[in-house]
Amino acid sequence: MATEEKQVIVIGVDDSEYATYALEWTLDHFFSSTPNPPFKLVVVYAKPFPDVFVGVGGPGMIVGSAGSYQFLNEDLKKKAALIIATARGICESKSVNDVKYEVDEGDARNVLCQAVDKHNASMLVVGSHGYGALKRAFLGSVSDYCAHQASCTVMIVKKLKTKEG
Repeated sequence: MATEEKQVIVIGVDDSEYATYALEWTLDHFFSSTPNPPFKLVVVYAKPFPDVFVGVGGPGMIVGSAGSYQFLNEDLKKKAALIIATARGICESKSVNDVKYEVDEGDARNVLCQAVDKHNASMLVVGSHGYGALKRAFLGSVSDYCAHQASCTVMIVKKLKTKEG
């Protein structure tokens, strides 16, 4: 009898409370409630390209210089490591240890859709920032893009609003 391969859930994370909530929600609903979850989990962070930020030079920095590019790239790598460490801590706190963590460079929309294809995922989970139409038009919406472009089911996890705010 052949063993059946577990389906893959890819979840996009960043440093927002919405991504943290989406990760916790996914772990609570798909992983923590069963001793042998039917899914594999891949946590993905999309590290921006440093050249997106070159041109925003600070005091003593020559805009667009190799030094500023290298400084920004190192800073982005540190931020990525922190985000992955936070995600790992959340997973471990919920006793979910069979997790693959990835940092890929690029726009989050493309990185997440590529991760879905790379891992043959059956579901992509993203958090919703809850932007209105105007902010979404200017900033773009990763969840909206993925919902239309990903080659699998996309679950958009919204953080419930409290009565206080």
